Amino acid sequence: MADNTLIIIPTYNELDNLSKLLPDLLGRYEFINILIVDDNSPDGSADFVENLSKNDNRVKLLKREKKMGLGTAYIAGFKYALANGYDNVIEMDADYSHDPKDIIAFLKEIKENDLVLGSRYVKGVNVINWPMTRLLLSYFASVYTRAITWMPVKDATGGYKCFRKEVLQAVDLNKVKSNGYSFQIEMTYKAWKKGFKIKEIPIVFTDRATGTSKMSKKIVREAIFMVWKLRFRSILGIL
Repeated sequence: MADNTLIIIPTYNELDNLSKLLPDLLGRYEFINILIVDDNSPDGSADFVENLSKNDNRVKLLKREKKMGLGTAYIAGFKYALANGYDNVIEMDADYSHDPKDIIAFLKEIKENDLVLGSRYVKGVNVINWPMTRLLLSYFASVYTRAITWMPVKDATGGYKCFRKEVLQAVDLNKVKSNGYSFQIEMTYKAWKKGFKIKEIPIVFTDRATGTSKMSKKIVREAIFMVWKLRFRSILGIL
């Protein structure tokens, strides 16, 4: 199944990172395709990807008209993956916070599971170069999510994960409304409530060396309220 895997990488002003990451991924994994979902980055990210795709058909580009957010970028990527017959779909950041070598572990575990989560907290705390305030916010966001939703996941907001296509087919993608990091919570929660088998594997998360974080107060607020919405919708049977 590894040769039918798509890595989705949403981007906005990630040219410096893409110029390193894409050659790295392509060199490591001959059997994997990559879809860049770019929100019309002014730094030329899409142009770089488009030029690269002319010489390597494993690279795909979905260019959007404006900055529309993480969640909608992944939803667009998921729909592309399903329309083009991919069996496995990996979410990955462009900034090297997600180590490319971990892809092997994802592909191994997805053979026996439906959703594999790269977890920063399943074996202690494995985060490098984050300020303490950001680390505590992330860690307690997962604790908070478990407390409200009862979902047995230690890293609910992580963005390095691998889906089997059956999960994406079962979740009504048109009804996924969260758009920040709460998107990660919502997708995992819906997979869990539908009875899919979820496995967390340990990863080491390294904060970006270049570029700007997309974290904001709005994203934090969205996540705080999203978990309650998910819980109530589940109780009412309208998830």
